[in-house]
Amino acid sequence: MISKLKNPAIRRYLVRFLITMSFYVIFLVTAVEAFHRYHPTGALAYVLAILPALPVIGVIVIVGLYLREEKDEFQRAVLVESMMWGIGATLSVTTAWGFLENFVPVPHFDLFMVFPLFWGVVGFAKGLLKVKYQ
Repeated sequence: MISKLKNPAIRRYLVRFLITMSFYVIFLVTAVEAFHRYHPTGALAYVLAILPALPVIGVIVIVGLYLREEKDEFQRAVLVESMMWGIGATLSVTTAWGFLENFVPVPHFDLFMVFPLFWGVVGFAKGLLKVKYQ
């Protein structure tokens, strides 16, 4: 599938993304299993806890590389606009939820869910923009 893509920037993005997400799965399973079975403490616990975040940070770098390598200005603009919607929605939701948590009894919003929230909104916005610009 990836080799059939004509756009080299998207092809490189997908290869990088799939490799990085493979590491995410490996690191997440490793951390969960280590904490479940061995109950690490000290520095090892900190290293294991942060391990799944490293590929997530890598995804941010990969998106930046894609934006730099993409030659089609329209495609770049659509992604940037989608990401702006994602940033706005994520900041709005997390800020509002934070105030709710401070003042009324609502469930806690785990911070590791901010990243998927952001990309979910980006994907939704990109779909809407695709319809808008057809």
